Amino acid sequence: AAKASSVGAKTVMLSVVDKFPDYEFVIAASTALPESFYREVAGPNSSVKIVSGKTYEILQHADAALVKSGTSTLETALLGTPEVVCYASSAISMRIAKMVVKIKYISLVNLIADAPIVKELIQDDLNSHNLEQELRRLLDPETARVMRQQFREIRSVLGERGAAEKAAEQVINGY
Repeated sequence: AAKASSVGAKTVMLSVVDKFPDYEFVIAASTALPESFYREVAGPNSSVKIVSGKTYEILQHADAALVKSGTSTLETALLGTPEVVCYASSAISMRIAKMVVKIKYISLVNLIADAPIVKELIQDDLNSHNLEQELRRLLDPETARVMRQQFREIRSVLGERGAAEKAAEQVINGY
C-alpha cells in the first residue's frame, strides 16, 4: 500500500513497483481527491491499483507499506503492518521546520517509542535506491516479525481505545 503527501514523494514511492514483480501495489486513495488525480500520478499504463476509502482494509492485508509522514504512520503500526515512512518537502520548508521544531524523529511511531523502529526516508534519503532497499528488508519474514512485535508493544503502551489521544499526550509530555 502506498500513500504520500506530495506528487514528488508519490513518484519516488511508485518508482520501486517494477522492482517487485511478485507483489501487487495499491494506492490507498483519499476520497477527498478524484481517482483521476491518483491515476495521473501512477501513470495511465500503471499496474498499480487505486482503491478509495479502504485504507485500513488495504493495510491489514499488506505485507508492507510505504507511508507518508503523519498520523498514518501510527495507524499503520497499530494495524501491525511493517512500514517505511516517506517524507519530502521543499528545502526551505524543511530548513524552517528544523529551526522551529526540535524532535529526534518525524514519525509518531518512533516518537512514541523514542527509538528508530521504522525507517524514516526524509528529503534526499527518499530515493528509489533507499526505498527499494528498505522495502526488501521489510519483506523479510524475520524483520517483519520483529517490527510487528515492536508495534504490539506500542499498542500496549497506548491501549486499545483512545490511542491517538494517548499518543499525542506522550509526544507533548516527552518533548
